Amino acid sequence: MTALGKLFRTTAFKLSLAYLLIFTLFAFFLLGYIAFNARRLIVDQVGTVVEAETQGLAEQYTAGGLRRLVDVIEQRSRQPGASLYLVVGPAGEKLAGNIGRLPVDLLETPGQRQISYFHNDDDQRPHVALVRIYELPARVRLLVGHDLAEADRMRLVIRRAFGWSLTLVIALALLGGWFVTRRVLGRIDAMTDTTRGIMAGDLSGRLAIAGANDELDRLAVNLNAMLDRIEELMTGLKEVSDNIAHDLKTPLTRLRNGAEEALRTAEKPDDFRRALVGAIDEADNLIRVFNALLMIARAEAGSVRENFVAFDVAEAMRDVVELYEPVAEEAGVALRLEAPPDLTAVGSRELVGQALANLVDNALKYARRDALPLLEGASAGDASAILVTARRRADGIEIVVADRGPGIPAADRARALERFIRLEGARTKPGFGLGLSLAAAIARLHGGTLRLEDNQPGLRVVLALPQRSGAP
Repeated sequence: MTALGKLFRTTAFKLSLAYLLIFTLFAFFLLGYIAFNARRLIVDQVGTVVEAETQGLAEQYTAGGLRRLVDVIEQRSRQPGASLYLVVGPAGEKLAGNIGRLPVDLLETPGQRQISYFHNDDDQRPHVALVRIYELPARVRLLVGHDLAEADRMRLVIRRAFGWSLTLVIALALLGGWFVTRRVLGRIDAMTDTTRGIMAGDLSGRLAIAGANDELDRLAVNLNAMLDRIEELMTGLKEVSDNIAHDLKTPLTRLRNGAEEALRTAEKPDDFRRALVGAIDEADNLIRVFNALLMIARAEAGSVRENFVAFDVAEAMRDVVELYEPVAEEAGVALRLEAPPDLTAVGSRELVGQALANLVDNALKYARRDALPLLEGASAGDASAILVTARRRADGIEIVVADRGPGIPAADRARALERFIRLEGARTKPGFGLGLSLAAAIARLHGGTLRLEDNQPGLRVVLALPQRSGAP
């Protein structure tokens, strides 16, 4: 398609033509209305003058007879810019006046009307006039009129002004439409080129923003935000794929090696039983990984948001703490709960409970009594305590899980929320690095956030939920 064809097919150019058509119609009707009323006003004024002059001449006839009327008309007819006069006798003969030919039988009907007349017998072009025909005694007829050329000239002036104005408006509208369309088309073409690059695989491309804060800038800002999210998801998908290939390779290798070892060395049924138990354990670990990935995917997709209900946060926290109390006692860790009553949130009680369970489970891994150095001046109970608290804020509810473990350096806290990320100090612990990422996905599903903070020492994880959970 040529550049001119693209220009004509743009919405901006079509809108410019539509506005031009609307303006032209409006100007046409407006100027037509003005011309019509101006001519009618002139005709009304001429009619008033003609009527008054007719009455005056009739009075002259009454006072001095036909001779005096003829003398007055002859005198007035010779004056510059004189009105139209005609006196006709009983036999239809012209007695006085400055009108040449008239239509046949015009003088037979008295009254006021517009007529066509000729100045003299040699005149080839008829003129239009407003006349008053008055019948005098003795069948003498008097015609007094005024030429309407002035009204026609005004109408012609308005028509010419309309023509020139319309021509100028069309020229300016076409020029302005071309300029605006070229500017818009240039920005659209730039957006198109950028999107083609993105479709070709360059996810770093972004739409240019002119800074005018117009509708195209607002569209570009929203599309750039969408592209940022898409790039983030694609990067996360690539990292997840790499991490799955890397982290699941080890348990699958152990599963295969165990089965191969059993086939090669097992001699008794108990040997095969032990191999099968080991294979089942490895398979359970893999199932847990895929269940966690599925739950993260469902949380990020928002597919469970329609099941949100109001629930008691404190009660959900008590259930999780009671579930992990035996594990904490076995590990020699004090697990304490501080949650005021009547903490109500709207969301998924099961998912919030799952997120809290992941946070408590992580805290138990790193707050074991035998895994912590005892700080100077602190008792063993304080060093291994895990505190689970909840509090109400102005903008929602915060659930906090604080431990006294080694914590996470500030530089690594953002990475710790990604999938399959295991920091240096966590590689010797069981797990696949999905607990914090699942909790973060559940927080985003509810329109909240998950923050990792320093507990001095240890880690303080804050799960913030808005008062009415929903899409962020």
